Amino acid sequence: MQAAPAERILDADFEASMRAFGVFQNINDILVATDRKTISVETLDDRSLSKSVELVSRKIAFKMARDQVTPMYRHQVVHSSQPLTVDNAYLDDGVDTITIQNPLNSAAGNDAVTLGKEEINRSLGYATVFALMIYVAGAGLTSLAQLLIARIVGSTSYGIYSYVLSTTSVLAYLATLGFNVSLLRFVSAYRAQGRLDLAHGIIRFAFQRSLAVASLFGLAGATYIFLSSSSHNRELEISQLLGMAAVPLVTTSALGAALIRAFGGGVSALLPERIVRDGLLLTLLSAAALSGSWTLNAPLVMQAVLTSSAVTVAFVFVLLARFQPPGLRHAEPADASKDWWSAVPPIMLMAGLDVFINRAGVMVLGWTGHIRDAGIFALGLNVALLVGLSLVAVSTMFSPTAATLYAKNDRRGLQELFSRAALLSSGAAIAMAIPLLLIVRPLLSWFGEDFGTGAPIARVLMLGYVFVALCGPQLNLLTMTGNEWAAAVTMILGAAFGVVGCAIGVEIYGPLGAAIGLALALVVWNVAMAIYIRKRLKITPGLIYAITSFNSRTVESTQRTWFLR
Repeated sequence: MQAAPAERILDADFEASMRAFGVFQNINDILVATDRKTISVETLDDRSLSKSVELVSRKIAFKMARDQVTPMYRHQVVHSSQPLTVDNAYLDDGVDTITIQNPLNSAAGNDAVTLGKEEINRSLGYATVFALMIYVAGAGLTSLAQLLIARIVGSTSYGIYSYVLSTTSVLAYLATLGFNVSLLRFVSAYRAQGRLDLAHGIIRFAFQRSLAVASLFGLAGATYIFLSSSSHNRELEISQLLGMAAVPLVTTSALGAALIRAFGGGVSALLPERIVRDGLLLTLLSAAALSGSWTLNAPLVMQAVLTSSAVTVAFVFVLLARFQPPGLRHAEPADASKDWWSAVPPIMLMAGLDVFINRAGVMVLGWTGHIRDAGIFALGLNVALLVGLSLVAVSTMFSPTAATLYAKNDRRGLQELFSRAALLSSGAAIAMAIPLLLIVRPLLSWFGEDFGTGAPIARVLMLGYVFVALCGPQLNLLTMTGNEWAAAVTMILGAAFGVVGCAIGVEIYGPLGAAIGLALALVVWNVAMAIYIRKRLKITPGLIYAITSFNSRTVESTQRTWFLR
């Protein structure tokens, strides 16, 4: 109860916990009736857990010394939802049962399965709404910042800024080496196993390697810019140099946010990038615009990006200090680099390609010298990305639950969870897309007639992101079920199709052609993932499963009604 309300969003509520009380009271009555004594293991805090584990280990050693060999099946383990008290007097008595306090267990038998599914579905819905609120607030700040930038610097300077920021983002996320995903996976597992030494080891391993690569990318990029510099576009060159300086900062922020999630701060992990960075960027640019003493161009915007990124990194480390498990810092780092390196290639590809696919249009236009068109395209893309927020919010809460269900081999539960996630993401995406399709033209025109021409671009991209939301969190499903290479291969296919499609589209229809190429790439990518998921995991696309399940229930209900009549 001392945690922030946002951090308790996935906990079972009080009513659900109390419904379990009767089950464990019955178990306790049976144990008392059969004259069995118990040791209760509390997991409410580290001190109680350590004390209880020490007591149990001493008891096991005592019984093994007495009986020489103790078959494991003679020790029963009962999961209890009620905190019990450890009594040292039990140590020398005959203890037949060990009860483990677990507040998340809710019932037994079929009731447990039913209640568990209800809790998962309800928690997913609540958590998705809460996460979506954070994303919407962050997207609001991001959109305000982007629109302010477009308004104060004009289409050409905004094109330079968008092109440089896209390049910086791709390099920064490639430099994470995929550890922005691996940390979430490995640290969570090591904490569950009590291996803080391995958790400390992978954290140090990830940060050292990733920051070295990010610094190398930044230095190499800056060197290339210096060597190829010319006097015809100093604004672009200065902006690129500032972007290279921001690469290590963006990499550090991404790793830190992943680590906060692994420490249990799921919602708090959204704050640095979504609220702090973009909020500070908006504040700095507003101050610069109002002061009138600054030259409003792309280098100024990149300086603000560099400053806000540095502050974000500092805020990330503050959150890490708050959420890190007790004893982690003092644990001697252990090494399992073979396992850690094995996950790098596919996840690294996914991290970089995920950014690249979304920014393919901007980068292709920048590569081909269409800087002004890149700015118009980027603003339309930023508006269209609002439609995809629902999928991002659902994915944040979908991933850990999906990994748990897959580990338990609960394919039906995974199918139902995936279907519900697809319904949530698609419903929210459609609800957001409809008003945006209507107001996008006057909204963009407010920033100048140049930007108003990007309305068709935004509409095409919105349709593409609506299709992605209809498919559900497929990329997260592949990653959480150990199919990282399959996810990476489909992303390579989508990225290749995106570059080719955007390049062909630019030659034929200009920036609108780039939007059509990117939308088609999103469709191809998600269809490829759906086919693989159906064949490999035997999981039906979420909306199709929801429709067929509804039809089946309707037919069954009709048949039952007819039979009763």
